[in-house]
Amino acid sequence: MDVIKELSLIGLVPVIKIDDAKDAAPLARALDEGGLPCAEVTFRTAAAAEAIAEMVKACPDMLVGAGTVLTTAQVDEAVAAGAKFIVSPGLNPTVVKYCVERDIPVMPGINNPSGIEQAMELGLKVVKFFPAEPSGGLNMLKAMAAPYGSVRFMPTGGISPSNVGDYLAWNRIIACGGSWMVPAKMLAEGNFDGIKKLAREAVDIMLNLRFEHLGINCADEAECRESAATADRLFGYAGRELPVSIFAGTPLEFMKAPGRGTMGHIAIATPNIDRAVYHLSRRGAKFDESSARYDKDGSLTFIYLADEISGFAYHLVKG
Repeated sequence: MDVIKELSLIGLVPVIKIDDAKDAAPLARALDEGGLPCAEVTFRTAAAAEAIAEMVKACPDMLVGAGTVLTTAQVDEAVAAGAKFIVSPGLNPTVVKYCVERDIPVMPGINNPSGIEQAMELGLKVVKFFPAEPSGGLNMLKAMAAPYGSVRFMPTGGISPSNVGDYLAWNRIIACGGSWMVPAKMLAEGNFDGIKKLAREAVDIMLNLRFEHLGINCADEAECRESAATADRLFGYAGRELPVSIFAGTPLEFMKAPGRGTMGHIAIATPNIDRAVYHLSRRGAKFDESSARYDKDGSLTFIYLADEISGFAYHLVKG
């Protein structure tokens, strides 16, 4: 498994402190069913290793990591329990070297350029930016990271529903860690349905799926031009002509010939199409891979769903 790639597709890493290992299995199922098959279990309690083992047992495909790892002994304990990655609050060269030598993905915490350079010297390409908000937030991270173009980040600390979208909109961030998906009170009360709901809401916030435009199939180019001109005259939507269509403003696209969909198509914008495809696929969506378009870095910029909904084809666009 490419852990970093998987983390970047999931996008959100619930950071969890578990006091009682009996809560681990139902918590894993709640997160997984809510759309987040991932967790960072902090080594701040005696139950951490057992909790990791129980989560992995309950959801074998779940990406479970260990957080607040401070020693090589804890690395061994976490990996033996089934942890797939290691996260630490600071950069301890001994711990990092130990993980690198054993091919264990590790993300040490840094919040200054010296930390980035030390991580690079140790062979790392991804680090944790911690504590993110107290250290200056996204603006600080962008300024600090500017000279180090090959390094990517997982911000944690102060990440919330109000700012997670801003962080994840930057392509140098693979994922964000956060604790709001698993409130301590809900966990203590065994409110796993509530945690499942929070996980689903967190995914929805992250994906930020929103209407972009409506594509209308016209019988021919003459109808297309007439329709676009009418929209301009009535609504003030200025025309913008493309080889296969004419846009009337942003919301309406008139096709010069019948295109996808019985009636037309609907475009849905999202900041990260690869991540949206991952999560929508988990919700049962199927995609037409032949329609996919990519940028120079290999990231998706466009793709159609395989099936129509009420006579309309749907495609994702980056935005």
